[in-house]
Amino acid sequence: MLWQEPVKTAINCGQEDFMSKLGIKAPAPIGLADIAELAVHSAQMMSQIRSAMLAPTTRKAAPIWNLSQLAQLLGIEKGSLTHRMGRGDLPGGTLNQVGNRREFTLAEVRCWMREYRRESLRPAGAEAVTISIANFKGGVGKTTTAVTLAQGLSLMGHRVLVIDTDPQGSLTTLFGILPDTEVEEEHTILPLVMGAETSIRYAIRPTYWDGIDLVPAAPLLFGAEFALPARQTQEPGFQFWNVLNYGIDDVRSDYDVIVIDTPPALSYTTINALLASNGLIMPLPPGTLDFASAAQFWTLFSDLTTQLLSNRGHDKQFDFMNILLSRVDSSDATGAIVKQWIQSTYAKRVSVLPMEIPKSAVTAAATVEFGTVYDITRYEGHARTFKRARDAYDLMVSYIETSVQSVWRRQIEAAATQEPSLERGERAQGPGRPEHPAPSAGSPSDGVLNRSTLSQAVPARGSVEAGKAVKAVKAGKTEKGVD
Repeated sequence: MLWQEPVKTAINCGQEDFMSKLGIKAPAPIGLADIAELAVHSAQMMSQIRSAMLAPTTRKAAPIWNLSQLAQLLGIEKGSLTHRMGRGDLPGGTLNQVGNRREFTLAEVRCWMREYRRESLRPAGAEAVTISIANFKGGVGKTTTAVTLAQGLSLMGHRVLVIDTDPQGSLTTLFGILPDTEVEEEHTILPLVMGAETSIRYAIRPTYWDGIDLVPAAPLLFGAEFALPARQTQEPGFQFWNVLNYGIDDVRSDYDVIVIDTPPALSYTTINALLASNGLIMPLPPGTLDFASAAQFWTLFSDLTTQLLSNRGHDKQFDFMNILLSRVDSSDATGAIVKQWIQSTYAKRVSVLPMEIPKSAVTAAATVEFGTVYDITRYEGHARTFKRARDAYDLMVSYIETSVQSVWRRQIEAAATQEPSLERGERAQGPGRPEHPAPSAGSPSDGVLNRSTLSQAVPARGSVEAGKAVKAVKAGKTEKGVD
């Protein structure tokens, strides 16, 4: 056979002679110093690419909306918008340099949206709904889903906190920040993991996108995978899976939605993210390997929660879990079959969202410029291609917003039922009686896991062993074998 001839030639002539005939140089040995040099070079290259893509400021800038685009977002006619502007109580935008078009900044757009969508915003008495984006596999669209969800919700008037728990920092990069060179340990969740901080507030920073704050990530965050088990071993009563849950407690009233991007693995940080969440979204391309990986995810997640929670008499209730069909190629016949598998598998409590995120040149073009479809102000390709991608993300955001609103209503109803119970408990105690308030929903008495009753308070300071473990990771001296 034809393919056998080169193999025979290589055997007969020897590998070096064969490679020289083909003009291929024999590979030279690669040492650790070479890898270190490559790391420096790749970081410099990444910085140069960002500078070129984000010129002239090397920082991302939010898009600008014109009058027609704002009217479309508000769902009203352009004339009605112009008439409403006459009141003067909402931002009037500014004329462009030519003077032929009125433009609105993102902050101004959000001001209009919050006014027109007052009934859809977080009601008094409710707190932030936390959503994790998770999947075992990389390349399924987790980070893009997290960023577009945050951007879409903020465009609807909501205030969003985005937490990057992936040491790769891809989400951080999409916000125009280079994890390798611009993010330090104190900017990430690592101090929270170590026990040096008890609230995540210290790490929150604003972003170029009005309405979205960020807790970034960097490669050093990998140290969390050593610090958490070290603290579990050294600190009595410590529960590693509850650290992020308590860490965001202090800021739940500051935001409407908290979105967490997770690593492509069921790691210690991923477990923290999932158990701190009200909802879970799994981006899932309709591929055979992706489908198989998702099945493994649920099996391992079930085993872990059984070991960590059920065997301790606790439970964890999610308000919603959704499968988001991502990177869908409409011309792939195999994908159509796998979609049927997905619909059949997730037909009960875990539901498949009624939209598909297409595998599109629009998303690829946006990513090259460190952005998403919401960052694109002018698309050079076909308008229909852009509209198809944008409509899919808009529908996804709208659907998730309805789930968030349902959680808010349940929070208010739960608070209303708790108050009379607490009052009755206080009356029953009477003067001189010991204080034993009636148990609230999710307390240890009903075995339901929530943020205030899951375990003892997280210790204020991390253990010495955890600190040593993370320092060892930074120094490259940590050995494998941590349980």
